[in-house]
Amino acid sequence: MEEVGAPGGLAKVVHLLVLSGAWGMQIWVTFVSGFLLFRGLPRHTFGLVQSKLFPFYFHISMGCALVNLCILASQCAWTQLTFWEASQLGLLLLCLTLAAINGRWLEPRTTATMWALQTVEKKRGLGGEVPGSRQLREQDPYRQLREQDPKYEALRLVFFRYHGLSSLCNLGCLVANGLCLIGLALNLSRL
Repeated sequence: MEEVGAPGGLAKVVHLLVLSGAWGMQIWVTFVSGFLLFRGLPRHTFGLVQSKLFPFYFHISMGCALVNLCILASQCAWTQLTFWEASQLGLLLLCLTLAAINGRWLEPRTTATMWALQTVEKKRGLGGEVPGSRQLREQDPYRQLREQDPKYEALRLVFFRYHGLSSLCNLGCLVANGLCLIGLALNLSRL
């Protein structure tokens, strides 16, 4: 018989499915789809795909973290939190916070900056090439554009700042969910 306050079978299943689904999605988007798309699509098409994919991705990550946090928080005896429960709650709260920062603040700014960069590049006839193609460094048209147009260079720096912060937030979510899964795996007997 289950203890009073212990999560029911359905809550446990939902918690595990949502957590593992979110982590799997994060692994796929972070380490597989981005690299495949980057190497196979023209530069501006890749940007278009990412601009459509990322808002959904970050909001789904946010939703999964919220569902898991609500399930876990509703099942905890707050006066007797174990280290494992407190860690899980903290990690899920961290994931929710990072996904919210990404989805609501960083992604829109990154995308807006990308569109501004692409506008300048299109005027120069750039953006149709596949990024992985080899070019001689001194003949790189993007390098030449950066050297000739200080506004473009400034936009590029803003883009990479937002993109870097977004990547760090995404990796934080991935690590937090991975640690939650490790915690669940190590405590299977307690479920």
